Amino acid sequence: MSTWMQTEAERAFDKASRARRRARMICRLRRRGCGCGFQLPVAGSTARARAAARGVREIPLSQITGTLEPNRAEHFDPAFRPASKARERWQRVWMAEERGTVLPPIAVVPAGDGYAVRDGHHRVSVALARGAVTIDAVVSGG
Repeated sequence: MSTWMQTEAERAFDKASRARRRARMICRLRRRGCGCGFQLPVAGSTARARAAARGVREIPLSQITGTLEPNRAEHFDPAFRPASKARERWQRVWMAEERGTVLPPIAVVPAGDGYAVRDGHHRVSVALARGAVTIDAVVSGG
């Protein structure tokens, strides 16, 4: 692992983490809920989503609207900006992408008009931080 790559990963994480803190402060100033703990129920998925094709496919990151894992809801906000406790893993995923490592697809389930993440929260966060529009995902039943 190069020092340059580690430094870039740290800068990327710091930028994403600052954006999370800034968004949270703005919510507080506007006296709105900050959306922390954005877990979604799967039971509310629509018929269209349940009928969607299953298997590995590319999905828009903008359609990922939540998580199924309560412990991951603490690590990321609704826009998948990371909390400080996600730093080490987030940076490892960022560096793997920087090296060109092919990462496994994330696992999602249909939820409402979008998807809820079952596995791959750090990969979603890093992809968003890098400006990606889509991500490979295994879509399973909802």
